[in-house]
Amino acid sequence: MQNFSQTPLFTIENQLKKELQDKSHKERLSFVVLNPDIVTSTYNGNETIIENEAYIYRGYKTWLDLAHQLGCKMLTPTLLDDANFVIIHYEKLTQDSFHAQNSDTETKYGKESIFSRIHKNEEAGFVHYFTQALENVKLSSRKRILNLGINSGDEFELIKKVAKNYEALELVGIDYCSSAIKAAQKKFANDANVTLLCADINHLDELNLGEFDLIISIGTLQSSNLEYNKLLMSIVQNQLSRTGAMILGWPNCRWIDGEMIYGAKMKNYSFSEMSNLYKDVNFAKKYLQQKKFRVTITGKDYIFITATSIHKK
Repeated sequence: MQNFSQTPLFTIENQLKKELQDKSHKERLSFVVLNPDIVTSTYNGNETIIENEAYIYRGYKTWLDLAHQLGCKMLTPTLLDDANFVIIHYEKLTQDSFHAQNSDTETKYGKESIFSRIHKNEEAGFVHYFTQALENVKLSSRKRILNLGINSGDEFELIKKVAKNYEALELVGIDYCSSAIKAAQKKFANDANVTLLCADINHLDELNLGEFDLIISIGTLQSSNLEYNKLLMSIVQNQLSRTGAMILGWPNCRWIDGEMIYGAKMKNYSFSEMSNLYKDVNFAKKYLQQKKFRVTITGKDYIFITATSIHKK
């Protein structure tokens, strides 16, 4: 087993890349590194002296990031007998990802799809920043909330936990996938203030829903079957109240074999490429500012735009 406790990270990454080329999906590889827990308040790359010999310190976050960059899942490390070193274990991921599917809406996003097994509310990179966005728009002051692309209802579940006046809110969720909406309707069957509709958000005007003072859309408006710029402007002009707020979210991640991997990826690229993500975020920011909204951009694995109107009631 290789010992990387004195090896530069650049060399480690290249060595592991070569080893992984010869491994099948779900195969594992292991290597020894300095135990990150034996020192504290130390930055990566600093020397740690043990019995007059220098070793390179790296925290567990480095090994987790490297695992994802190499297309692996990081497993539980094994502590060696002297406690100064640990064995890091990686498992090579399969390509079990809904992103790779070129199929109809039901197959890709329905109740039995890979996507249905994704629970954003159990991902720290989503929950923290979405909750922060809800605080920024002063959720308790909102009355009518619209969620475009609600799927199984993760955002409404979190609102139910966060809102102190949940029963007083009117929540409307829309999604094009019928089985996802049916699953969400079952989840919120006892919530009289929640309405869930199977509909095409390209034709919102036909639903006569009126105006909302908070509109949420996570990972939906940039879908290939939507005209993003035109649709966003229409929603702001026709569905959002003059003093309303918006929370828009873009995935800056990929879901692969049970792991949320950082970095948006475009088709025909073998690596993360975020041009479209930045373009869409920048358009929303500039447009909402022109419409007299105060706009913030936050997040990491999901990028959130939070916009609150500066118009007075």
